[in-house]
Amino acid sequence: MAIGIGLLGLGTVGSGVAAILASPQGRHPLVGELVLERVAVRDLSRPRPLTLPPERLTTDPEAVIDDPAVDIVVEVMGGLEPARSLILRAIAAGKPVVTANKAVIARYGQEIAAAAAEKGVYVLIEAAVGGGIPIIEPIKQSLGGNRIRRVSGIINGTTNYILSRMADEGAAYAEVLADAQRLGYAEADPAADVEGGDAADKIAILAGLAYGGPVERGGIATEGIDRLDARDVAYAAQLGFVVKLLAVAEKVEEDSAAAGDGHGAEPPDGVALDVRVHPTLLPKHHPLAGVHGVNNAILVEGDPVGQVMFFGPGAGAGPTASAVVADILNIAGIRQVGGPQAGLDPLLAASSWRHCSLVDGSMTRHRNYVRLRTRDEAGVIGRIGTCFGAAQVSIQSIVQLDAREGEAEIVVITHEVREDRFREALGAIEALEGVEAVAACLRTL
Repeated sequence: MAIGIGLLGLGTVGSGVAAILASPQGRHPLVGELVLERVAVRDLSRPRPLTLPPERLTTDPEAVIDDPAVDIVVEVMGGLEPARSLILRAIAAGKPVVTANKAVIARYGQEIAAAAAEKGVYVLIEAAVGGGIPIIEPIKQSLGGNRIRRVSGIINGTTNYILSRMADEGAAYAEVLADAQRLGYAEADPAADVEGGDAADKIAILAGLAYGGPVERGGIATEGIDRLDARDVAYAAQLGFVVKLLAVAEKVEEDSAAAGDGHGAEPPDGVALDVRVHPTLLPKHHPLAGVHGVNNAILVEGDPVGQVMFFGPGAGAGPTASAVVADILNIAGIRQVGGPQAGLDPLLAASSWRHCSLVDGSMTRHRNYVRLRTRDEAGVIGRIGTCFGAAQVSIQSIVQLDAREGEAEIVVITHEVREDRFREALGAIEALEGVEAVAACLRTL
């Protein structure tokens, strides 16, 4: 039985989806049952590599949703609006939705999920995180029997390409960014990538699925690589680390959390989370340290599974279209077996089952890398150590890595410490005689 597909967007990903549907040979037999009925585009006159019948193209996305021949709506337009409104319109019409739109799901996922549950339709989002890497369904289903301790990942290919080049060649950030833009790995306006917003959208989605409830996107502490100095990448290498833009979501134990929007302890039916995005020093033996170029990887740590890593291409027409079509096939298979009257599979639908709160950032615990610019004189390192000790910050190592013309650079790596104590120590160090500046401060695993 043919299943009609309505496609909203025919850009990079949309074209990839259309190409798969147009050539079902050698793929799963169900792909041959998918018929691309209507496609919404911005410009009807634009030349396209894939020839589609003119009557199937329209500039009106609502006409795609409202077409009675369309059974499943696929949204690959991107952006917040009109994508959000169109997804909700499709749901209201009783049509399941497949979307690759991380920004919409990260911000409006709860609203969309509630509407979908009320209408009894699926909204599947495999392509929203990790491109072609299967990660959404494994977290929702395959790992559902685990207590998830941490989800961490390199989930932005642009920044990983830049950091890989900086580490391999000693190149400056601005130079590599310009190359990435020329090669098409970075947008003309790269802010969403290099400032960490793209990764924050994705970790919000992963955290919500891993821990059973929506995570407030606006509360995620986010720092990008746009201010990263090449010398910190080089110093990290000397000390046995690599620098990656890491997105992390981890459960915080009740006795160390001030959860629930900073208003007290974790609610009895909820979980306190530390969710963040920032440049991070990873030991060279860490599973994520060897992920290079535009590749992505997500490391899931749980009980009893231990560590499971998902690795692969994180973007691009082929990988992302692969994930979109996987979701279409999920819905198509359910329609063929049971139809809508069978009800929603709670694992596939990923309904929320508990409250997630973000901890007060000052109460979180991390290891840290600090680079200090100081005068090259006796006693400076001792005074720095005294400040850390007074704030109860334990030091793993402190080393002077460069000294010239009366100035020195001192790098400190701390043991795990609560953030407020670490910041207290930095404040005291900045006021020290002989310390010119706290030049860099990064997280360390």
